[in-house]
Amino acid sequence: MTRPTFPAVAAILALAAIPAAILPRMATAQAACGARQQVVDHLRTRYGETLRGMGLSADNRIIEVYASEETGTWTITVTSVSGITCLIASGEHFETMARAPVGEAL
Repeated sequence: MTRPTFPAVAAILALAAIPAAILPRMATAQAACGARQQVVDHLRTRYGETLRGMGLSADNRIIEVYASEETGTWTITVTSVSGITCLIASGEHFETMARAPVGEAL
């Protein structure tokens, strides 16, 4: 199992640049929110996904990426300061990228 690399973490942190007003609409549209521990447990038991990377958005929300190397599924979540976690994106064919040399464009 490989650890998240710079490009993967950079991609996660880039999500923090999404305007804060957009994220609540995305989460509401999917209506897939709940207590963080319940959401994390569901991702682990149903899809075999574990935490691969995280970042803090400008409005103090936690953005996390979960993925499974076995199934290739991935999920991006956002957790508010109140502890409510919402699914904002998911998909298949997750790959861990090799670390880019410092200074090299992604």
